[in-house]
Amino acid sequence: MKFNKWTVALASIGVVSLASAARADEAAPTMHQVQTALSSTTLSGYVDTAATWRPGTDTNPQSAGTYMPGYAYAKDDGFSLNSVDLAIDHPEDESPWAAGYHVELMMGPDSAGYGFGTAATIRQAYLTLRTPVGNGIDWKVGVWDTIVGYESNSDPLNPNYTRSYGYTIEPTTHIGILATYKINDIVTVQAGIADDSNVAGPGVVNGTATSGVESQKAYMGDVQFTAPDSAGFMKGATLTVAVIDQAGHGGAGSADPGSTSFYAGATIPTPMSALKVGACFDYLDIHDDYTVGAVHNNNDSVWNIALYSTIQATDKLSFNLRAEYLDAMALGDGDGAAIFAGNSAAGYDRNTAEEFTATMQYNLWANVISRVEFRWDHLEHFKDFGANSAGGPFRNNDFLLALNLIYQF
Repeated sequence: MKFNKWTVALASIGVVSLASAARADEAAPTMHQVQTALSSTTLSGYVDTAATWRPGTDTNPQSAGTYMPGYAYAKDDGFSLNSVDLAIDHPEDESPWAAGYHVELMMGPDSAGYGFGTAATIRQAYLTLRTPVGNGIDWKVGVWDTIVGYESNSDPLNPNYTRSYGYTIEPTTHIGILATYKINDIVTVQAGIADDSNVAGPGVVNGTATSGVESQKAYMGDVQFTAPDSAGFMKGATLTVAVIDQAGHGGAGSADPGSTSFYAGATIPTPMSALKVGACFDYLDIHDDYTVGAVHNNNDSVWNIALYSTIQATDKLSFNLRAEYLDAMALGDGDGAAIFAGNSAAGYDRNTAEEFTATMQYNLWANVISRVEFRWDHLEHFKDFGANSAGGPFRNNDFLLALNLIYQF
């Protein structure tokens, strides 16, 4: 092996040995390959914590938490570690046949319902592949977040701390393949096929309990519109229309009869640069129309409309508002208990509800999202919140005050 003069000189005075220099020289190409592979790999994530207070929950402490609103991941009085999220990314480069990957792990109580597992979850894990067809088709293959919804599965990306009713009735995770094609700067389309996921609760995916019947799959697609630069103050406005059809696994009276989710959502800038508004509509049609003997059940359905607004007062201070109207009047056979995640879920069957949320966000510390939030939930029919001395619900209004702190890295 040939050594450079500097290495020979160091060896002559005993600083290095020629044998070690030879091993280092042989390892150098391998180490260079590792460094090259890792150079574009990124590590990111967040730690999400909160403190919540629900006035009036001490009426019957033995029943605390039993009669809470039914939105996803509702919390009772106290302190909570919501989730710890860790993501590793190797993005695609600009080559025609580019490839990459995304692996995202989530731990903590709020990880239940995403991806695989409960306390420790592989929330997402997929390959990204590009094929040079037209403007290029980008593929996701593996476990990935759903294509519907105004709110994200990632807490820091949401304008509010608590989840909406719209989010609660949407699927959140799929395992399959998803294609994205950008027709032009205005129109982007997506289409995918995945293992069929259950209608019960947010984020349920049958990654470990799929049916062996090939027809029992979930089919989905969406169209996304983005306003061009020529749209004036509307520049960057987005509109998304999506549908997910899930075949289901069971027949009459099954806990998984299949469903179709329809979604439309928009985010719109305003002439006031500090103000943005948004709206979304969710409709869930449950395919449980059946007749057994003298018992007949029609298809159940639930829909929700939500309005959002954000005022960016300063670089650090913002105010985020959300108002919703939920109509679950067509839930007639207890399916509300399967759809809504809260402990008071049964009270949403044949009911309507409203909620209003006001969130003040001030980024006092670097890399930290700090929020103070007030939320009011109201049921139009029945009294389904709180717990009286007898252990039953006694009111149709629920109030929440929360402090939410999220560190992002």
